[in-house]
Amino acid sequence: MKNTPFTKFHIELGAKMASFAGYNMPIEYSGINDEHITVREKLGVFDVSHMGEIWVKGPKALDFIQYVTSNDASVLFDGKVQYSCFPNGKGGIVDDLLVYKVDNLTYLLVVNASNIEKDWNWLCSHAPKFGLTVGKELYNASDEIAQLAIQGPLALKAMQKLTSASVEDMEYYTFKKIPFAGIKEVIFATTGYTGAGGCEIYCANEDADKLWKAVFEAGKELGIKPIGLGARDTLRLEMGFCLYGNDMDDSVSSIEAGLGWITKFVDGKNFINRDIWEKHKKEGTEKMLKGFIMIDRGIPRQHYKIYDAQGAEIGEVTSGTMSPMSKVGIGMGYLKKGFWKEGTEIYIGIRDKKLKAKVVKPPFHLAK
Repeated sequence: MKNTPFTKFHIELGAKMASFAGYNMPIEYSGINDEHITVREKLGVFDVSHMGEIWVKGPKALDFIQYVTSNDASVLFDGKVQYSCFPNGKGGIVDDLLVYKVDNLTYLLVVNASNIEKDWNWLCSHAPKFGLTVGKELYNASDEIAQLAIQGPLALKAMQKLTSASVEDMEYYTFKKIPFAGIKEVIFATTGYTGAGGCEIYCANEDADKLWKAVFEAGKELGIKPIGLGARDTLRLEMGFCLYGNDMDDSVSSIEAGLGWITKFVDGKNFINRDIWEKHKKEGTEKMLKGFIMIDRGIPRQHYKIYDAQGAEIGEVTSGTMSPMSKVGIGMGYLKKGFWKEGTEIYIGIRDKKLKAKVVKPPFHLAK
């Protein structure tokens, strides 16, 4: 099991630790609900150093990215971030990722921790087509970079204290390379997986201690707390953000996963799977990922079956929890055609009961 550069801090703080994607990670500190509310109302810090970082460089970098990802990276400007996914050539998804454009010759791909090796091998298999040398123009920096996500409405206010660069007014999904907390250069991005605002900061492993200490000092008066992966999951689920391996995988298309908005069929972009996914877009699909909230009291969980009012099976839950904000069961699942409309009543099989729920759009904790 690997450690991140911050593992020692989690252990010192008494975090409940567990293995996640091969890393020794903090699951919770003070408790999932408390940590979740801290992020929604104030600010919290997540160690996300287990995420993967892959550089793509050179004059063919954009052509390569346009081929292996579903979104249109040609629209990016320097300092812009884009959500995208890797199509797998069989109609499914290898992984979802973020694409960072540094300049015309330099891009950073940030991938899921549990898929680093899989994604890397996938990218390496397509690199020769574009003349990219593995280890040079295509470079896996995952083990060299530490990353903290500081999330919540007060996050940018606290982080502004640590840099002379202006970060409080940065637009969502942009980034800058800036001096920060006495570190010569970090990548400071206004991204996150919580829907609460804030930033994600990348630095070299050797600067990790300095970053951790400075971030907690800067946020102290605002009520900053360390946050575990448990609350990261409940926060992303309230927002309806997909988790790879739960809500999408190698067997579903971006269209079925509700990610048509990151799938661009523009002229000249002949990405992997384009023909299959374009067909899904035009002709529709038999199932679609939809969100729901419980009407009856109950907590939906992954793999629970979903039924219609007559008791016929119409789908399966992919992610579910009790929303710490609304105190109502929330979830996502694949539903058969005919049950996608907002307000449609569905039933979740919880133990031996079929409990009523209804289809809603995220954010689920604000749905009525």
